[in-house]
Amino acid sequence: MNLRASWVAQTGQTREDTRLTQIGATTPVDPIRARSGILPGSYTGQHRVSGFWLEGKSAMAATLYNGRAVVQGLHPQGVYPLAMIEDAVLTFADGDAQAGRIDLVCLRVYDGSYDSSNKWQAVAEVVQGTPSATPVAPPTPPLSLALYTVSVPAGTSAGKGGINWGNALTDLRVPVVSLGGILPVLGEVIPGAYPGQYQDVSGGALQRWDGSAWVSYPSALGGIAPKGTLTTASYVGQYRDTPQRVLQRWNGTAWQPAFPAPIFVESRDAGTTTSTTYTETLQGTAVTAVKTTFNAPTSGSVLLNFGARTTNAANNAAYGYTSVKVTQGATVIWEPDDERSALHGGDRPSSVSTMLRLASLTGDAPYTVTVMHRTSTAGVTTYFDNIFLRIDALF
Repeated sequence: MNLRASWVAQTGQTREDTRLTQIGATTPVDPIRARSGILPGSYTGQHRVSGFWLEGKSAMAATLYNGRAVVQGLHPQGVYPLAMIEDAVLTFADGDAQAGRIDLVCLRVYDGSYDSSNKWQAVAEVVQGTPSATPVAPPTPPLSLALYTVSVPAGTSAGKGGINWGNALTDLRVPVVSLGGILPVLGEVIPGAYPGQYQDVSGGALQRWDGSAWVSYPSALGGIAPKGTLTTASYVGQYRDTPQRVLQRWNGTAWQPAFPAPIFVESRDAGTTTSTTYTETLQGTAVTAVKTTFNAPTSGSVLLNFGARTTNAANNAAYGYTSVKVTQGATVIWEPDDERSALHGGDRPSSVSTMLRLASLTGDAPYTVTVMHRTSTAGVTTYFDNIFLRIDALF
C-alpha cells in the first residue's frame, strides 16, 4: 500500500515523499497540537471532501480512494502529514457465526521511536471489532485517524452475499484546513480552537466560534444575514431576513421588524351608547372594546387613524364623537377629547375618521390605545359601526 508519511521512516524518505506530504493543514486544537483529519476537496469541485472515500467493490472488500491527511501524535511527537496517491483495497473478515460486529477503518502511523511496534510506517488499516449481541466499534488505536465503521452482521461471507455496502458504512471523516482557513463540516460539529475561527456547515451557513459556541455569521459585516442563518446577532443594528420575508433589526435583546407594519384593529359589530361622557363600552355588541397595544418606535412618534360609521337615532341636532385614550401602564398620556375626535352630526349615518400625530413617546416602551365614544345629547342613542383604529410608526 502506497500510504506515505513524512519523518516516520528512519531511512529512505525520498524527495517525492516530502513533497507529497507537505500539506500545511494544521487546524489547531491548542497551542501545541493540531487536529487530526483529512484535507477537503474533490476532483469535480462538487463535494466538500472526497479524500479517503470508502466504497464497497465486492462481497467482503472495499476500495479506499486516495487522499491526504494529518495525524496528531502526543505533544513531543508533533503532527504526521500523510498522502496516499493510489487507491487501496481493504478486505474484511467473514462475520462471526453467532453475533455481528463492527469494524473500524483508520489511517495509522507506526513510529517505533515512540511505541513498541518496532515499525516506522503509515498504513490504512481495518481494526476488527468484537462479535456481540450489541456490537460496538473498537477503540481507535493510538496515532490513528478513524475514517469509517463497517457493520458486519453474523454469518456474513462472500458465499452468503457479503456485506451490504448500502447501509454498512458510517462516515467518521473529519476535515482539516490550514490555520485561519474555513472548515467544511461533514457530520459531527467539533468545538472551535479560538475565537474568530470559522466553519461552513451543511446548507451553506457560515459560523464563527465566539469562545464558547458556533454563532451564525452574515455574509458580510453590515450586510443582511440570509434567512435561517442567524439566531443571535453580533451587534446592535444588525439586520436579517426571515422565512416570512420580513426584514428585522437587532435592538440588543430581540429581533424587531426593521420597518414595523401598521397595527390595525376593528369591529364590524354595531353598538350604541347614550352616555354623554366618553366610554369604551358600547351596548348591543359582543365587542367589549376596540383597543390595541404597541411599542413606540425610536423616533417616539406615531400616526393614529381612527373612525366609525355613526348616526344619532331620531335626532338631527345631536352629535356622535369617536376619540381615543392613550395610556402607558397606569399613566394616561391622552384623555379622549372632542378636539381629537371624529365627529358626526344628525340622524343620517355617515362614515367619519380623523388622523392625529402622537409624539414624545419613549422608544420601545409599550402603549395602549383605546377607542372611546360619546353622544352630545342626553337621552339620544348614538350608533357606532365599522369602528377602526390604525397605528403607523413615524421615523
